[in-house]
Amino acid sequence: MNYREFGRTGWKVSEMGFGAWAIGGDAWGQTDDAEAIAALKKAIDLGVNFIDTADVYGNGHSEELIGRVRKETGQKIIIATKAGRRLNPHVAGGYNRANLTAFVERSLQKLDTGALDLLQLHCPPSEVYDMPEVFGILDDLKRQGKLRFYGVSVERVDEARKAITYPQVQSVQIIFNMFRLKPAEAFFKEAAQRKVGIIVRVPLASGLLTGKFGRDTQFSASDHRNYNRHGESFDQGETFSGVDYDTGLQAVQELEKLVRPGETMAQFALRWILMCPQVSTVIAGAKNPAQAEANTVAGDLPPLDDATMQKVQTVYDKYLRARVHPRW
Repeated sequence: MNYREFGRTGWKVSEMGFGAWAIGGDAWGQTDDAEAIAALKKAIDLGVNFIDTADVYGNGHSEELIGRVRKETGQKIIIATKAGRRLNPHVAGGYNRANLTAFVERSLQKLDTGALDLLQLHCPPSEVYDMPEVFGILDDLKRQGKLRFYGVSVERVDEARKAITYPQVQSVQIIFNMFRLKPAEAFFKEAAQRKVGIIVRVPLASGLLTGKFGRDTQFSASDHRNYNRHGESFDQGETFSGVDYDTGLQAVQELEKLVRPGETMAQFALRWILMCPQVSTVIAGAKNPAQAEANTVAGDLPPLDDATMQKVQTVYDKYLRARVHPRW
């Protein structure tokens, strides 16, 4: 496992992290707690020291599992959680002192810890980035010792750029993959200049970039890849990176031609992300130990050559740029 600087925190984080949305038991179909715990432990055994979760994943169940595993393993693991999406309605005014404090206290309990390593605002409404008082509340919670650092999880590049103007924002979590190149073109350089950590989520475009899906693939009723394709429940960009399913399949057919012998499409997609030096960690999801192990292998693969990187760009320009670049 390779490790990278995480902004100004002084942390060295595993370049392959663990995304714990799926193990929460909602939005990704059926899950099994025993398998989820085994997946977490396998990832840790292989050197993963950064785990990302949120208070809304399984209504706190994901946090509980992670807190349990950290205690059982005794390993020094950095846990990043998120707050805000439990608001109903999810409006900017809900990001107030009472609510944020309550969310933090709940996560402290769920994770069974005295201080949160990293708290991230969970894709708040865009107006929140123009509300300095929200970041002042986070500063107060940090001074109180309830969290060590804070950052944001964003939907759009313009939100990311605004967020890092606040001096204590230590990290930005953003969607970045071969279907979503805009962050590399319009944000990563500025983040690096400000020494802000970058957490990449949805690295496999909700599984489309594994190459395992086809036009006949069926997703369960409880899977967001079934019920959120057009943004019915939350931002459309979180499902297949906002890409039309059939268009995504066409792009994958082109990208599969670039996969080197002995590698999977998923590993190729993860290795492509790691070619960006500004990326701190990639939080690929895993629901079982085999998936966790396959993800961690990606960082040990040889770098991709310039010709391959250019071909990925060509596929993006052909199939995806016009559809996703202006929106996110």
